[in-house]
Amino acid sequence: MHGLDREALMGLARLAGQAILECRAGGLDIETKADGTPVTQADKRAGEILTAGLAHIFPGLPVICEETANAPYEERRRYKRCFIVDPLDGTKEFAAGREDFCVCLALVEDGRPVYGVIAAPVADRLYAGGPGIPSLRRESDGTEQVLRVRRPVPGETIIAMASRSHPSPGLADWLARFGEVRTVSRGSALKFCALAQGDCHVYPRLGPTSEWDVAAGHALVLGAGGVMTALDGSPFAYNKPEFLNGPFLAHSLDPADPRLG
Repeated sequence: MHGLDREALMGLARLAGQAILECRAGGLDIETKADGTPVTQADKRAGEILTAGLAHIFPGLPVICEETANAPYEERRRYKRCFIVDPLDGTKEFAAGREDFCVCLALVEDGRPVYGVIAAPVADRLYAGGPGIPSLRRESDGTEQVLRVRRPVPGETIIAMASRSHPSPGLADWLARFGEVRTVSRGSALKFCALAQGDCHVYPRLGPTSEWDVAAGHALVLGAGGVMTALDGSPFAYNKPEFLNGPFLAHSLDPADPRLG
């Protein structure tokens, strides 16, 4: 994409991830936000790194960040391009001492995700890609692998991703359309990474999420040849009047598959 410094974005996400690990090593200071969700010093520090870094790399381009998302829609509706970031996605996993948390950074244009970066700090691994930009996984030693979703063959058991900390009511009933299903629970946007690299076939989310939880993963799935829509098949948009998302489905199936109806 013209004018997009992908290396700078990947480096920035990695830097935020390193700061998160440093905060964890220094001990956790967990607070509770007004909506009842946890926030730590790591969230705040990573958010500062991302917002300052983006302002330096892309001066003037708006940033919608989970910890500072306070611009009114009357202002945001004029954004043609903006970044949507979650400095620490999977705070519950992070606070519980697990490894499935990540940094999410997405560039959105006209309400559509055009590039996403997800950093997995514990593994020191980066995922990045978007529509027209083949998704990749970069290891700590710099080696890269192009990612591609895996379409199930006829008769294959469908593998579904599910949230570890936020189970979706009715998920089992919804998945029944596929017959035999194996469900894997994982925290954070790393579920999108699993789909993009062919570890699962579907990731349905029936419960609420926020835009910063999914924008980077959405871009990554598209760059790996996958599909993501609202649960009813309509386009999934960003920078909406409200940041709360409705149900969605990310998958590797043929869009004409009748089981998606």
